[in-house]
Amino acid sequence: MKVIIKRLAADLALPHYATLGAAGLDLLATVDADMEIAPGARAAVPCGIAIELPQGIEAQVRPRSGLALNHGVTVLNAPGTIDSDYRGEIKAILINHGDKAFRISRGMKIAQMVIARHEQAELVEADALSDSARGAGGFGSTGMSVKP
Repeated sequence: MKVIIKRLAADLALPHYATLGAAGLDLLATVDADMEIAPGARAAVPCGIAIELPQGIEAQVRPRSGLALNHGVTVLNAPGTIDSDYRGEIKAILINHGDKAFRISRGMKIAQMVIARHEQAELVEADALSDSARGAGGFGSTGMSVKP
């Protein structure tokens, strides 16, 4: 599948897959000067690209596992959805759940972007829904362990 990309930061690499088996493209921070996200704070960090996706395709902005584990920094609205008709700059909304300020510098890998297909549903209104084994059981209703 082809995704059209517009580079907004001439000095930085385009998003890329780090390995042959990678699902996500690395997104880079395009901040003009180093910035810090204080513990508990959040920021929209520009990624220096705009994209044009085919209809029925979305881009998902997701956390990087190393930033989450090592620093407590994650994507606040994970996954953040980039719709096929959005043409503005992609930004990663990061939050610092860690106990120290997190410094972001230009060119740092801050998030990843996964390209995925999606469907638009046709909603059919009804007065009742069919029965199921779970029924209306909600949060935690399926238990905490697996029975052998």
